[in-house]
Amino acid sequence: MAPTQQEDTLLKDRLRQFILANFWVPDAQAIKDGTSLLDSGVIDSTGILEIIAFLESECGVTVLDEEIVPDNLDSVQRIAAYVAGKLKR
Repeated sequence: MAPTQQEDTLLKDRLRQFILANFWVPDAQAIKDGTSLLDSGVIDSTGILEIIAFLESECGVTVLDEEIVPDNLDSVQRIAAYVAGKLKR
């Protein structure tokens, strides 16, 4: 079942909190929903693995190797949309 808008907002908030707690973010206000986490230097390939571990443990989704692409994991918005798509299945 797809997440409701409220659940989507809660997921984005949890993601943002995880990112702020686990990665060096010079300006927390700069991390908007659409901010590229890779281009802004907030995460690197190791950071992607940490986000995947978070998604698998906190959201109950399994991230397949072929799904580890920027379209799915490069911003709070993309991650939330990816998780919503996984939960719909």
